[in-house]
Amino acid sequence: MISTAKSDFGAISELRDLFPPVRRLRGIRGFAWRHPTIALGGFPLLAIFLIAVLAPYLGTVDPAALSPARRTRVPSGLYWFGTDMFGRDVYSRVLYGARVSLMVGFSVAVLASLVGLALGLISGFVRSSDGIIMRMMDGLMSIPSILLAIALMALTRGSVSNVIVAIAIAEIPRVARLVRSVVLSLREQPYVDGAVAAGTTTPMIVWRHILPNTLAPLIVQATYVCASAMILEAILSFIGAGTPPTIPSWGNIMSDDRAVWQVKPYIIFFPAIFLSLTVLAVNLLGDGLRDALDPRMAKRI
Repeated sequence: MISTAKSDFGAISELRDLFPPVRRLRGIRGFAWRHPTIALGGFPLLAIFLIAVLAPYLGTVDPAALSPARRTRVPSGLYWFGTDMFGRDVYSRVLYGARVSLMVGFSVAVLASLVGLALGLISGFVRSSDGIIMRMMDGLMSIPSILLAIALMALTRGSVSNVIVAIAIAEIPRVARLVRSVVLSLREQPYVDGAVAAGTTTPMIVWRHILPNTLAPLIVQATYVCASAMILEAILSFIGAGTPPTIPSWGNIMSDDRAVWQVKPYIIFFPAIFLSLTVLAVNLLGDGLRDALDPRMAKRI
């Protein structure tokens, strides 16, 4: 009987190992165990992403609804984060503000990475264009990112799309210089010389040999660009040069109530803590990806 039970248990274990979702779950758990920094950053970021997606269902009231009769209410069972100077529910506004920050962060990371990747590949592999492209990037990098974004926003009207473009332009030089430095080291590798000697065209060499080896550092850099973009968006909104006041974002939530922060600190505390946690999660995710994708770090682990 005992041997039969053991054999049945072994059969069940084998079937469980063959079940794809179980194997996938075990793989995710093992990866998180090997790279705890990714888990520390990824899980909070996933939670904030779900909060942003489910904001219409988690929010208590319309985040833009004005009610002078309930101005500056303290946090309670009815208003979890209190109300602001215009009687708007801070809890609902913070939830919807997560949408703006994540949208700006991810969009800037994707846009800056794509444009910076193209410029870095051309600059690093085509020697004749290196000087022109890098001098343009140096000119943009000589201006602080926040000042460049403010100057670009001053030329346009306040909107989320304009904020994304303005911050992306300020972040492109960082990505382009990183990709260029990687390409400069890759193009001297023996396998690239062999491809050139075999008569492989330049676009094919870039596509097959150069581009795949730039993706790992590019992904890591994109996480840092995402975190920086969230902070820049909050700064622009705080000073009134970013997202319009009609669209709740963590930056303009703090800006609208900065006059009463000394007597009603909770109004600014909640959007500030959400912004800080999100940026911290993205940075932790970037550090974890750097350790996981760097072969030298993988050997140490």
